Amino acid sequence: MKNTPQYLYGRNSVLEALRFQRVIKVFLAPNFSDRDIQALLVSQNILTERMENEFLTRLVGPKHQGIVATVKAVDLVSLADLIKDGANNPWPLVVMLDGLEDPLNFGAIIRHAAAFAATGIIIKKDRQVGVTPAVAKVASGALEHVAIAQVTNLSQAIHSLKEKGYWVVSTALEGAIDYREFDYRRPLVLVIGSEGNGVSRLVRDNSDAIVKIAMPGEVNSLNASAAAAIMLAHIHANRFPL
Repeated sequence: MKNTPQYLYGRNSVLEALRFQRVIKVFLAPNFSDRDIQALLVSQNILTERMENEFLTRLVGPKHQGIVATVKAVDLVSLADLIKDGANNPWPLVVMLDGLEDPLNFGAIIRHAAAFAATGIIIKKDRQVGVTPAVAKVASGALEHVAIAQVTNLSQAIHSLKEKGYWVVSTALEGAIDYREFDYRRPLVLVIGSEGNGVSRLVRDNSDAIVKIAMPGEVNSLNASAAAAIMLAHIHANRFPL
C-alpha cells in the first residue's frame, strides 16, 4: 500500500529520504548549504532548483529550513507483513494509534517508536491523521525507520494480533491499573488513544489490560505523544532492567 506522492521538508527529513533514495526533486533556498545533503544530491543526480524562501513557504509553510523535496510515496506495509517482521523477536512491540488526529503527535510518536525499536505502528484508514508532510517533518527522519500499517478496522487487527500471541495494552485515565504493575515481557500491542476521546470502546473491550500513567502533580493528563514516550521508555526498562 502507498500514500500519494508528497512534499517533504526540513534538513533531517530530506536527508533520511535521500539516504533511502525516495527523493525525486529538491528546491533549495538561495542560502541553503549542507554538505551531506548536497553530496547526496550530486551522487544521486537529483534535479535541484534554487528558489526564493517565499516560494518554499508557499509550498509547505514557513518551517522548511531552506529545503523542500518532492518524494516517492512512503511504502505502507500490510498487517501480515508487520506481524512477520516481529516473528523473530520474542517480545515484538507494535504501537496502535486509535483515532489520533494531530500530525504533531503522530510525528513525535514515530520518533519515539524508532528510538525504542518498536516493530511498527498501526493506524486506521479513516478518521485518523495519515502520513502527511507535517507528520514527516516532526518525525525528522524517523519515518524511514518505522514500518507503518494502515488497516480499516482496529478490532479486526487486534483479533489477528492476538491469534499470533500478542497482548493488547491500552492507555486510559479511568478503570485502569498503574502502568508499573503490568509485565511487558511478552509480544505486545500498545494502544494510544485520540487526543479528545482516548481509546474507543471496542478497542478497550478487546484489550488484555488497561493502564494509566501515575501523575502525582497538579496536571493529571498528557498529550498522546508524551504518554507514548513514557510508556515506550517504561516498557524498555521493564524488559531490559539494569
